[in-house]
Formats: sequence, structure tokens, C-alpha cells
Amino acid sequence: MRRHLSLFATASRYALIGHARNRFAMLLVVVYIPVWIALAYVTIPDQPAPFRLRATGEVLSPPGNHLTQITGALNAVTLIAGFMMFAATFTGGAFDRRLAMAGYPRYHLVLAKLSALTLVCVAISVYATAVAGFAWTPRQPLLLTAALFGAALTYGALGVVFGSVLRREVEGMFAILMISVLDVALQNPLSSSGSDSAVVRFLPTYGAVQASMSAAFSDASGGRALLTQCLWLTGASAAAFLVFRRRTRNALVRHRTPPFPAPRGAGANGGPGVHRPPAEPPPAEPRPAPERAGPA
Repeated sequence: MRRHLSLFATASRYALIGHARNRFAMLLVVVYIPVWIALAYVTIPDQPAPFRLRATGEVLSPPGNHLTQITGALNAVTLIAGFMMFAATFTGGAFDRRLAMAGYPRYHLVLAKLSALTLVCVAISVYATAVAGFAWTPRQPLLLTAALFGAALTYGALGVVFGSVLRREVEGMFAILMISVLDVALQNPLSSSGSDSAVVRFLPTYGAVQASMSAAFSDASGGRALLTQCLWLTGASAAAFLVFRRRTRNALVRHRTPPFPAPRGAGANGGPGVHRPPAEPPPAEPRPAPERAGPA
């Protein structure tokens, strides 16, 4: 048991050190989240924006700037979590492969990455909830934090997938950016007239968006929406584990010594096809002992 804890602690320390060295991600957490939420609050009009919440069936009419703050917080946490996990997976892939080929258990590496991702998502979710509630207080702050946490975890797992599959860094960054922007924008009633369409139910953050809207502007429970988000999270985590396992597999081909081929063709008859060991000479026949001549 102590050996497993030591292996897990070592892998977790390396994972956290890798995140701490990503200074650009730290800057995004500290600056991008409050700037984005503050700009949404200042620039978007506070006129009511009625929409129907599919999770509860209620018709809500929150101010437009409050609504944009919630979607902006969701967009911010998904981008940051996805970027951080993509960067950690993309840059540390060779190191993880060497550890796995040297005999380091891959389950400990995966659990360490999951633990680091969980800590990062908890921090940015709590921070985003606090910033969003600076000017006004959401009705259910804990549910809002849980919704942001689920969305961040989902995109963190997707970042692991992209970091293991894509070959260039710009490809992964562009993929995470476009998926997150389209995902949240299509569910924002201010920017999309089809926010209550049946198609949006298949988007990665559908459950988190429904739960966060319910938490911010309603007293209804958003537990079912969180369960829906857990489905996406489970699928993304399973995909991340599979691609991580494939990336850290041993790519060396084990060569087996082929058996000595049976002689065939001309070599079987003593021709120049097969090297045959020299034949042993036949045993010498015993010679009769010479007769002795007796006395006459």
C-alpha cells in the first residue's frame, strides 16, 4: 500500500509542477475570467431576456448582462481547463511514455493527472463563481460552482484527448477554442434563437449550462442536468484514458528467434542450399588378434 501511495504522490507532484510552469494559463485564470465577466456586465444591456429552461420547463427573464456573465464564466472555465490539460499532455507525452516503458504503472499516472485536473477545476470554478457574484448574488451558488466544475472537467478530459491525438500545438488550441465557443454560444439565448432546440442537448456542456442557469436565476433543483453532464464527463474521461494508454504503449517490436528451417529443395539432397554438418566416420571394425606360434 505504501508503494502505491508513493508512486501516486510522485506522479501527482510532477503533474502539478507541469501545471504550475504554465504561466500563460495562470495569467488566464487571474486576468481573463474577471475581465470577461466584467465586460459582459458593463457592455451588455440589462434588459430582460426571456427564455425557456429545458431542465425545469420554467420561463425565466433574467437581465441580459447577468445571463451573459454566466455563459461567459462557462466559456472561460472550459477554455482554461482544456488549454491546461492539452498543454500538459502535449508537452509531457514523451516523459509519460518513458515512465511507462520503464515500468511505471500507467494507472498511477492517469490517477495523478485526474487529481491534478480536479484541483485545477475546483480552483477555477470557485474563482469564477465568486467573480460572477461580485455585482449580484446567484440564487444557488453551490449548484453554480458544481455546474462550472462539471464543464471544466469535461473540457479537461477533451484536452487530454486532443493532446494525445493531434500532432501540432496550434491544432489542439484551435480545436478547443472553436468547440468551446460554438458549444456555449449556441446555448446562449441572447446570441442564438435556437437555444432551446433539441440539437443543443448533444453539446458537451448542455447539462452544465442548464444547471448553471437554474442555479443563477431559479430556485429549482438542477440535479438532473448535472447527471446529464456526468454522461459527457464519463465519455470524455474514458476516451482520454484509452488514448493515453495507447500513447504510452511499448512501441518496440519483440523479435522472436525463428526456428531452424527444415531442409528442403536441393539442400536436402546435399546440394548447395543448406549447410550440413560433416558426417561422422563409421566405427572401425575389430580386427582378429594375431595367432602365436607355439613350440614345435
